Amino acid sequence: MTHPEIRDLAANAKPLTARRVLVVEDELMIAMLIEGALQQAGCEVIGPLVRLGPALTAATEGALDIAVLDRDLAGEDTRPVAETLEARGVPFVFLTGYGTDSLPPDKPHWRALGKPFRTQTLIAALTAMVAPAPQPLPYR
Repeated sequence: MTHPEIRDLAANAKPLTARRVLVVEDELMIAMLIEGALQQAGCEVIGPLVRLGPALTAATEGALDIAVLDRDLAGEDTRPVAETLEARGVPFVFLTGYGTDSLPPDKPHWRALGKPFRTQTLIAALTAMVAPAPQPLPYR
């Protein structure tokens, strides 16, 4: 059975259709919520991965369009995963219960959503990250 909040997302999330999304999250219920929302939006979910090693391998070698990262995996910092994704040009967003203050001060452009979060907010954030940039109108 699909949660009503998740079910309504697919119609508004066309830019995410067929996107390969890496999910790195070690809390089972949160991982299931993320996975369900992404699948309803038409994404192909890679993961959820719950350990740093496999997450880093996926970030390094995987064919990815976007990623959702828990800031902390059982006490391990996911910064190496984020840095790998950034170097490859793969957009990502952190999910964190520690607030945006937990992000590295030398990376002010990194994005984060606080836990708890609404699935609509996550889908909107991901959609904005992969949406094409507006094109300037031609002059006449």
